[in-house]
Amino acid sequence: MKKFVLLDSTPIPDEGIDLCLFEYGDDFIIKREDGKGGQLMNTRMHGSEDALGRLPCAEIAGRTDARVLIGGLGMGFTLAAALAELDAQAQVLVAELLEGVIRWNQGPLGAKAGYPTRDPRAQVLHEDVARILKTDTQKFDAILLDVDNGPEGLTQSVNSWLYSTDGLQGCKRALRPGGILAVWSASIDQRFSARLRSAGFKVNEVQVFAHGNRGPKHTIWFAR
Repeated sequence: MKKFVLLDSTPIPDEGIDLCLFEYGDDFIIKREDGKGGQLMNTRMHGSEDALGRLPCAEIAGRTDARVLIGGLGMGFTLAAALAELDAQAQVLVAELLEGVIRWNQGPLGAKAGYPTRDPRAQVLHEDVARILKTDTQKFDAILLDVDNGPEGLTQSVNSWLYSTDGLQGCKRALRPGGILAVWSASIDQRFSARLRSAGFKVNEVQVFAHGNRGPKHTIWFAR
């Protein structure tokens, strides 16, 4: 009988609790210590994380020296999918706030996504993606955000800036002309769609299966 085995934990800044990595049979699972939000990530169901990396990067793949910013390393699946679409000259910058998550991806967890952090086109920073968005203007062809369970910021309340009108306008300034912002969410949020439009984006909301072609669906907003 499979059991949850706690492998490691890492503090969530300003929250006073940990984010925990569990082994469950052949899979890995990431949850908050207090259980809020349930299973935030697992290695069995990552179809929507793949789509978050694949779809926007396929759109910009033909651009010269394409640059991509990913907010949230997670289990590495979004990074792996993005790299699979981009050419050898592309650069992908990943901002991950939790040092433990970076460490987990360098260990056995990383094998599930094919160790994308080892790709020479990828640079992983122990950094708040909000700081990059506030300072690096017109630097990226695509910005991919998966820092929480969605715009409500279940993992870290401090991420609420990213989903505010000010934060979305910061994303817009950080994009090169013709760039695309993609935002992952576990659920639909019509208010966020309206907020994207109010920030000056043209918005396409897509529902993507979490695993294969059945079961739960997640939401990805593509904002241009």
